[in-house]
Amino acid sequence: MPKKSSSPRRKPSLQELRDLDLEILFMEGMVKRDPHYIEALQALGDDYTKRDRFQDGLHIDERLARLCPHDAIVHYNLACSYSLTQQCDLAAEALTTAINLGYHDFDRMARDPDLKHLREHAGYKKIQAKIRRIPVKET
Repeated sequence: MPKKSSSPRRKPSLQELRDLDLEILFMEGMVKRDPHYIEALQALGDDYTKRDRFQDGLHIDERLARLCPHDAIVHYNLACSYSLTQQCDLAAEALTTAINLGYHDFDRMARDPDLKHLREHAGYKKIQAKIRRIPVKET
């Protein structure tokens, strides 16, 4: 499941921010004790993004991409982090990798606010062309 929210961001309450900061501290401790704890890294990256700490989230997503090079969701989240930090060429590359690895939730991709900068970038047209060439699976 992608970590990034597909709905527009709402401003968190002070209590939610405090809770998020506590969770970040906890997850940072978990990751410090076990640097390969994938689920803790994913939660920490998600929390950083929720806290608008996009650069920190990007570092976590880059780390996850090294640890899980064949995980489509990890590369989708990396594309989101690159887009949030306005590194659209790298976002396009990561999103293409996610698609090549089997990410096919194109409706989510089209509306995910974390990919806003990428969708405004010329490289996104190439991704859309690639998507159009993918055969639709019957359900």
